[in-house]
Amino acid sequence: MTATPPTGTTPAAVPAQRSPARETGRPRGRRRLPRGRLTATDLRVLRLYLFTRVGMALIAYCATWLDPEADGRTPGTWLSRWEHWDWGHYLHIAQNGYFVTPPGQDPVTDERVAFFPGFPFALRAVHALVGNWTVAGLLISLAGGAVAVVALARIAGLGRGDGAAAGRRAAAFWLLSPTAVFLAAGYTEALFLAFALPAWLAAKNRHWALAGLLGAAATTVRISGLFLAAAILVEFLLAHRGRPWRDRLRALPWCAVPAVPAAAYMAYLYARTDDWMAWKHAQERGWNRDFHTPVEAFRNTWRAAFDHAQSAGFAMEFQLEMAAMVVGVLLLAVLLVRRHWPEAVFVALNLYALGTSYWFLSVPRSALLWWPLWIGLARLSLRWSWVKEAYAAIAAPLMVVLALTFTSGGWAG
Repeated sequence: MTATPPTGTTPAAVPAQRSPARETGRPRGRRRLPRGRLTATDLRVLRLYLFTRVGMALIAYCATWLDPEADGRTPGTWLSRWEHWDWGHYLHIAQNGYFVTPPGQDPVTDERVAFFPGFPFALRAVHALVGNWTVAGLLISLAGGAVAVVALARIAGLGRGDGAAAGRRAAAFWLLSPTAVFLAAGYTEALFLAFALPAWLAAKNRHWALAGLLGAAATTVRISGLFLAAAILVEFLLAHRGRPWRDRLRALPWCAVPAVPAAAYMAYLYARTDDWMAWKHAQERGWNRDFHTPVEAFRNTWRAAFDHAQSAGFAMEFQLEMAAMVVGVLLLAVLLVRRHWPEAVFVALNLYALGTSYWFLSVPRSALLWWPLWIGLARLSLRWSWVKEAYAAIAAPLMVVLALTFTSGGWAG
């Protein structure tokens, strides 16, 4: 309702209402969130996050009974459910560094340098406070996941009238994703996203210095931080189209900051091994990540999945690898058609790295990092309600199966 001027005044005497966008010079479609404050959507997303953490803890509790001790009557310990696979590498790095071989470890097969130092260093720091290595890893992922889920919801809501609903849907789809167990375990995914998603949010809000610094923190955790840096650079170039070169050159160096930790780690490994790419060669030796064409990788994955060359459990995981790769390719196609160039660069680099090894490996886990996927599903579900129902009916059972598989000691992607 429009206010009526008081009697005896003219319309000119009433102060004109100014547009907030005009006062600040910000684009009308962009919402600036209050700094240091959680919105109602943030709180609802965090509530959902805590509920799913309780659910994941219950799955791990069930695994202690489904995978008992040797006598078949005594359940395993709850914390031991989280001490599988890559956790051992992170733990050895945190305890001994990269080049001190622990007792009983074969130095020939020790491929610790394949893992970037961010998570093990955080693990060592938190362990100094809590005194238990496994608890320290779980706390890092718990805190990192909380930051990441809020950032994901905010990214999903940017520039939309239904931003709150889109943010909640994106968070729910992400938390119920098939490999969500890796957001709870002492693995790198949650910590990486705790830096990467706020970095992307900062880039979308044109805070290039903050985006560069957060991107650098993400790169200390995973090599995927370089893929994020490439996406931030494309976002920067698109945002500065038509602007003077002076403005571009002032902010451009921040886009290169995420490459600094990777360069520093490679220099450190070179000083110890005379090999600039020691981390890459360790991945080739330990996980068959030497270069193959995508066709060769597909064929090798197909054989592992369907030719009965692997145990049944591993064969099923290779089937999931293929399904996740298909999802990734479809996501990339949609991003290209819709001209979301920065997001397409991030996903394309991920797919190239994952799709040119001997076989597809860890693609389902890496899908957790593809924030355009979860945001796209959320927005699609707001248009067609059946998308939410179909996703919950398919993804949630897979999430439970893979969580039980991982917490029981099996490989889950």
